[in-house]
Amino acid sequence: MIEVRKIVVTVEEVRHDGGPPLSRPLLKGAVACVVKNPFAGRHEPDIVPMMEALKPLGLDCATRLIQALGNEPGRIEAYGKGSLVGAAGELEHGALWHVPGGYAMRELLGRALAIVPSMTKVGPMGASLDVPIHHKDAAYVRSHFDGITVAVADAPRADEILFSIAMTTGGRPHARVGGLAQDGIAQWDGLR
Repeated sequence: MIEVRKIVVTVEEVRHDGGPPLSRPLLKGAVACVVKNPFAGRHEPDIVPMMEALKPLGLDCATRLIQALGNEPGRIEAYGKGSLVGAAGELEHGALWHVPGGYAMRELLGRALAIVPSMTKVGPMGASLDVPIHHKDAAYVRSHFDGITVAVADAPRADEILFSIAMTTGGRPHARVGGLAQDGIAQWDGLR
């Protein structure tokens, strides 16, 4: 059921964002995986079996991204996921990535308590997808509210879906707008 056309891995190395140089560059990356949409052009009432079939792909993508970010899962502080459905598909087809994308990252990162933020939309080839990112252990850690833009020039074709995951090794460079800080996580409930 899962036919992959291409996988694209991107990593940004952020040294500063207008302020002083960071003591250690922030790594921010994403994987875009372009797959054939078996439901394109028709309404299929039962799409859940594809969610199960995508689980190995989710683990593969998460493994690739962790490796691209230095192969140190303990350094990963934040994550997110998203889907861009080609024009012949439905928004709901992008939702098939919730479990395979989110739980794959949680499994490989260990204690990852916060819900994985997500974005899904339908769009043309070359459209951009802004994947939301927040702290993996506490969704309210304000310094880690971020995102990464994912785009593949020839995807998704009308009968494809672009599934994406994102991770970072830290929060925004020079974060200073207050709120819960990473060292203030106390409840370990995924929120605070």
